[in-house]
Amino acid sequence: GVTTVIQPRPNGTGGAVQAAAGEIDDDCVVVVLPGDAPLITAAAIKGLVESHAATDAAGTMATMVLADPTGYGRVVRDDDGNVVRVVETKADGDASAAELEIDEVNSSIFAFDGWALKTALGHLSPDNAQGELYLPDVLGALRVGGREVGAHVLVDPDLALGVNDRVQLAQVRAIAQRRILDAHGRAGVTIVDPASTLVDVSVEIGEDTTIEPSSFLRGATRIGRGCTVGPLTTLIGATLHDDVTIAHSYVVQAEIHDAATIGPFAYLRPGTVLRERSKAGAFVEIKNSDIGAHTKVPHLSYIGDADIGERTNLGAATITANYDGVDKHRTTIGDRVHTSVDTTLVAPVTLGDDCYTAANSAITKDVPPGALGIARERQTNLEGYADRKRRS
Repeated sequence: GVTTVIQPRPNGTGGAVQAAAGEIDDDCVVVVLPGDAPLITAAAIKGLVESHAATDAAGTMATMVLADPTGYGRVVRDDDGNVVRVVETKADGDASAAELEIDEVNSSIFAFDGWALKTALGHLSPDNAQGELYLPDVLGALRVGGREVGAHVLVDPDLALGVNDRVQLAQVRAIAQRRILDAHGRAGVTIVDPASTLVDVSVEIGEDTTIEPSSFLRGATRIGRGCTVGPLTTLIGATLHDDVTIAHSYVVQAEIHDAATIGPFAYLRPGTVLRERSKAGAFVEIKNSDIGAHTKVPHLSYIGDADIGERTNLGAATITANYDGVDKHRTTIGDRVHTSVDTTLVAPVTLGDDCYTAANSAITKDVPPGALGIARERQTNLEGYADRKRRS
């Protein structure tokens, strides 16, 4: 399990570890990690622990060599290359000009023998420009006590990059994205333009899927094999089976079955299910509805709280009027139904199998199987209307 310890006051990194000293086992190796270095990996931590165990050091510090070490504590070594101390650079006066020229820096990642760490924590002093307890000063305390101190250089300095401002946050985020996209690429996913693509670490993508530019895959999104996603598509917690095609669309917590097509400019909201080879086309919004296999909602429709059968075609501008101002109501549409253009289905209402609706109908009553539902006024032509209007 995880035990949380509260640091009673913000008195530095050494104070933070002092607050947790009661949880430290004397006989264990203790790894100390900073909270603002999200790029560190399990493999890197394992390498540090193995390096520590291979020596007689009581404490081993992970270091990195940076082209621009600004903001990091500098690692000071003696003439034999042994680590002497870490000089912090948080405030003017912490480090000398010569020390600021050092490019090997403290990563704030350490491995300690438990008993040695607890002993050295008692020797920390706030005698510095910040008036804080610096955890790296533990290394100096160990050396004064006659204990050996080691260093483990991280080959990839990105592993321990910290976040001290929003510029560094953007840098770390870019590196994390590169790792995620590279992993998907090696697993058989085509990322057409990594620079414009964002994929959360929690997203799963199947082999031979293509992610087009400006696509954003968030949360618990699951994508099957052979899909094409994008361009300009956002998936949030969506589930796509195999061979799905989505372009210029926004899908949230919807399930899309094999070979379905979505877009362009479709909005699928939570609770939507598109069955095999169904279609949600241009400027279509679907919410909390089950769209049957081979059924098409091709364009300019709102479908909310509906259950639609197989091989049905909804004409342009077909909508379900599902909300009466107080409650939501469901619409049921059977198999092989054809609604004509501009049909309004006022829920609750049922359209039976093989039925039709006439254009511009507002269907308020059930339509039996095989019937044609017509709900509109007959056209009336007023002859001479234009002449009368001009004379008035």
